[in-house]
Amino acid sequence: MTKYQQVLDEATAALATRSYYSRYPESPSPKIYGETAAADGQAAYQAYLGKPFAALASQPTDGSVVGSEVSPYGPVLGVTYPRLDLDAGLAAAKAAIPAWRDAGARVRAAVCVEIIERINARSFELANAVMHTSGQPFVMSFQAGGPNAQDRALEAVIAGLVEMERVPETAIWEKPGRDAPLRMRKDYKVVPRGVAMVVGCNTFPTWNGYPGLFASLVCGNAVVVKPHPHAVLPLAITAAIAREVLAEEGFDPALVQIAAEGDGEGLAKTLAERPEIAIIDYTGGPTFGAWLEQHGAASGQTVYTEKAGVNTIVVDSTDDLKGALANLAFSFSLYTGQMCTTPQNVYVQATVPTNEGELSFDEFADRLGAAVARFTGDDARAVELLGATVNPQVRANAASHAQIAEQAGGRVVLASREVDHPAYPDAVCRAPGLVAVDAAAEAVYTKEWFGPVAFLIKTDSTEQSLERLVTTVREHGAMTASVYSTDEGVLEEAREAAAAAGVALSENLTGGVFVNQTAAFSDFHGTGANPAANAAYTDAAFVANRFRIITSRRHI
Repeated sequence: MTKYQQVLDEATAALATRSYYSRYPESPSPKIYGETAAADGQAAYQAYLGKPFAALASQPTDGSVVGSEVSPYGPVLGVTYPRLDLDAGLAAAKAAIPAWRDAGARVRAAVCVEIIERINARSFELANAVMHTSGQPFVMSFQAGGPNAQDRALEAVIAGLVEMERVPETAIWEKPGRDAPLRMRKDYKVVPRGVAMVVGCNTFPTWNGYPGLFASLVCGNAVVVKPHPHAVLPLAITAAIAREVLAEEGFDPALVQIAAEGDGEGLAKTLAERPEIAIIDYTGGPTFGAWLEQHGAASGQTVYTEKAGVNTIVVDSTDDLKGALANLAFSFSLYTGQMCTTPQNVYVQATVPTNEGELSFDEFADRLGAAVARFTGDDARAVELLGATVNPQVRANAASHAQIAEQAGGRVVLASREVDHPAYPDAVCRAPGLVAVDAAAEAVYTKEWFGPVAFLIKTDSTEQSLERLVTTVREHGAMTASVYSTDEGVLEEAREAAAAAGVALSENLTGGVFVNQTAAFSDFHGTGANPAANAAYTDAAFVANRFRIITSRRHI
């Protein structure tokens, strides 16, 4: 597939420079995707509802079906999926690997790009599937679930290609000798680890699923995707596209399979214990993530996890109070805080110097609460940013602000408000709430409160705030951290604190960039340096352990 060599070269250059690069436009404009793309995508999504997912019929199956997806907006999807016969499916995956391996890294990369291109062409279809399995608002479903996820997929392909091509295919080795040199030819062959498993999550099935899927695939492995039982459809569509492309290019579609399950079946654990599984990618809660890491270490599997954490902001001072408050309000509100990158803990010293005068802790808290309330005050507009709550635990967290404040000896700055969705009356939508507590209330704010719950934590000084950042992130993990200060010395201290804690840092965000968003080819998502995740999208460590180099040498 020579038509994608220029794409591979351009994306490789972008990855090396960490410059802006996006192949897939995130605007759902008809000028980009076609005048009928939105209607066609919605029709394609609706065609799946209430019937078997026929595109996976060629997978090995035990004859039964599963399917329990209900949209967080209310409707039952009613899609059923063939249950994968694990023995036959894993055997087929292993059998498919040799031809895929022998095709070479550049061919595999080009085939992966073709898969991503076809996924991109169906972005509106996938946006509807993501929206009605995750609860994301539509535009976010399109952007994060579509082009942003596709850029992350391409990034993983390029990162894998770069690492595989660090070693030449052939080298002539010559060692000087007294009479004549010793000369050998050495051939280096990339060989995959085997069968990989991607464990999908409910909130970001494609964005979090694509890096592992495409990293393993480009490195020559077969991949079994085990979606969350409530978010199968986006990954099933993805797998169907991948299988179609693989077959067209002369490869066995068994290289990509979907292993769907019903609620509570524990299929991820069953698959993790299979000897065929060599690589695992997981996004989800810390308990099972820790088990996978421990089991993987004992059984020789390579396990990449993204778990939970307490994302942190330190407020020292600002010369743009309005911009800072607006940026924070957006970050708390986006997808009702149901993001692994949403800030939770905001450390604020007793007084905050601003361009509008010095504010006390309580004054700053009230100003932030008012900014969030204004930002989410109009229901019809708010739901386009908030989306719907994804599960009962998020809804319970949203309703618990008063209880949290009482437990912590704090006060409710802003209670989470129920928001009516004009198009989906059964959707449970909530605006974020804020609770002010003292730094001593560690038992409350060092726990992750997934969803629309954030804490304003009063400290004695910015130094204590930074110390709290380091301690809590080291102990409990975080995907993001942020600081607001007009003092370059404080900013340097914050950089040192972030490095010590092992977390990425954003500084003085007041414009169109938000702490809970990362850019493919430039930003690393996670660091692997704190308990929230043991991997990063997408560094060399995320791809290099998905293959091995085997040497064959001979005298010349």
